Amino acid sequence: MSQAGTASKQAGRAREAQRVFGALDTEVRTAALRNLERLLEEREDDLLAANQKDLDDPGAADLPGPILKRLALSPSKLETLREGVRILVGSADPIGRPLVRRELDDGLILEQVRVPIGVLLIVFESRPDAVIQIGSLAIRTGNAILMKGGSEARHSNQALTDLLREAIAAAYAPADVVQNIEGRQAVADLLSLDEHIDLVIPRGSAQLVRDIKAASRIPVLGHSDGICHVYIDADADPEMAVRVALDSKTNYAAVCNAAETLLLDRRFPQGGAVIQALLNAGVEVRGGPDISALAEGVTPAQPSDFGQEYGDFTIAARVVENLDEAIAHIHTYGSAHTDTIVTNNGETAKRFLETVDSSSVFWNASTRFADGFRYGLGAEVGIATGRVHARGPMGAEGLYTTKWLLTGNGHVVGDYGPGKRSFTHQDLAVS
Repeated sequence: MSQAGTASKQAGRAREAQRVFGALDTEVRTAALRNLERLLEEREDDLLAANQKDLDDPGAADLPGPILKRLALSPSKLETLREGVRILVGSADPIGRPLVRRELDDGLILEQVRVPIGVLLIVFESRPDAVIQIGSLAIRTGNAILMKGGSEARHSNQALTDLLREAIAAAYAPADVVQNIEGRQAVADLLSLDEHIDLVIPRGSAQLVRDIKAASRIPVLGHSDGICHVYIDADADPEMAVRVALDSKTNYAAVCNAAETLLLDRRFPQGGAVIQALLNAGVEVRGGPDISALAEGVTPAQPSDFGQEYGDFTIAARVVENLDEAIAHIHTYGSAHTDTIVTNNGETAKRFLETVDSSSVFWNASTRFADGFRYGLGAEVGIATGRVHARGPMGAEGLYTTKWLLTGNGHVVGDYGPGKRSFTHQDLAVS
């Protein structure tokens, strides 16, 4: 069978499995999640061994540092994954629950309920932990997923996918709601199968997202860059400014919610301390003459440094005159991902929070908080920076759509109109 035929067959199996899985009782999906939590602990050594095969592959030596860091699993990463699954176990399952109940007329009741989106294609790079994040969310929400991870993580991805399928099968549910996809050509084939796949979510480089958007006949949800800003206002607490800037950049520089640009208000008196703290932490600070005047060791900035997602210990820095200039810079160079202000001025913070047009906007907090697990979502399937359907870290709530249910007693539209019956349109309590 050709690769195209194989991809179509996998997508067809996913569609059939999802129609069964999405209609199962909540208890079945919860049991699958409990199985997954248990297996993640019982098979930890096996999972780490599979990951080590990827790390020992000769090609891994050529991977950039940020990618290699994302590729590596560890006991602490696996514990974070288990904690995310535990949160989902305890979360409510809204499938089938009404959002709206309305009486249209006596005995004619309309409901709007949440339902799974259907079949999702997830394409991601160098992030084997994403397999569990995405897979656990699919279980909770009743969706099916086809996952294509980077070839550099093939052993890890397969081991984690097998674990998910085992957890689902042990709950007497169809394991084909989770499938691993191999080969780049398979992705190209799947992107044309809009009759089987409902949504594509890419997680990876800006180029990956752009390529998928250009090639897909299926709606694509995701973000193309993680260009996050830290703005230090004139009224910022100096110690807090250093803490937030350092954590935003250095806590985990390889991920999309790490800061890539620092904006210093010219009136902030301790700008040099912030720059020096970053330099002392091993961060390459790229800035113009105003930044170079604050500390020794600053690298001269080029225009292209602003609007750049570095993914490492590099940050662009600029002095701005005021809040308005900071916001204008963010809107010019940012990616609508996450931006934060450090200030003790509540009015300034309010303007920043209301005006900055990003999916997550913070006050006196690190950009690194922009994460589904930290938001209490259990896990995230990705971070969306567009305006359609979902925005920000996408947990379970982002993987539902709705449908309308109408229950009558032989009602027909011909009975309504001038001189006939009238609609009551009375909202009812939602149970």
